[in-house]
Amino acid sequence: MKLFRAETVHDEAYQEIVSLLRSGGVIAFPTDTAYGLGADPFNASAVDRIFRIKGRADNKPILLLVHSIQMLDSVIHKTDVFAAVAERFWPGPLTLIGHAAPALPANVTAGTGTVGVRWPLATFATTLAGRFGRPLTATSANRSGMVSAITIDEVNAQLGDAVDALIDGGVLPSRGGSTLLDLTLDPPMVLREGPVTFEALAQFFGGRIRRQVA
Repeated sequence: MKLFRAETVHDEAYQEIVSLLRSGGVIAFPTDTAYGLGADPFNASAVDRIFRIKGRADNKPILLLVHSIQMLDSVIHKTDVFAAVAERFWPGPLTLIGHAAPALPANVTAGTGTVGVRWPLATFATTLAGRFGRPLTATSANRSGMVSAITIDEVNAQLGDAVDALIDGGVLPSRGGSTLLDLTLDPPMVLREGPVTFEALAQFFGGRIRRQVA
């Protein structure tokens, strides 16, 4: 397993990481919440590796990261509402669920036809997505059922050398993850509350929004 430090990654190192992703590799990298598992979402074999690494049930979709709203077009059927919410709250810790583009492999959406996407406030993650030229998977870098990892020591403790590269971004902000908003429903539903508050979203939607019932 190759180790990089996020603050010192340079052009040659970015090229090495991008090459690894293009060849079906899986990395653990810092996001704006916890560490994530990065791979090419259009490579079904690489996505299958993520499920095996995490011990994840195959009925749970895989989160994606983008580095711009324009990058959404490759993975999301972008409605006017989706675009408006993204323009208001991105970049930031808000994951938006929308209807997936047909080109995405079925294992990314876990057969649901929907996928969660976020443009993070994380310099390394957004720079890597930009250099890669397409979205990245970013499901949390932990074993399913265990706490999200906010340090590389925690990633190592749970995943060991199962990943091909580990990018050390120091201690990360949020074990609880991003706020999760389902825009495939009418009215939209907050499935997980996080750094972007329900109140902020309710104000944006003029109160026409709901919480998931436990």
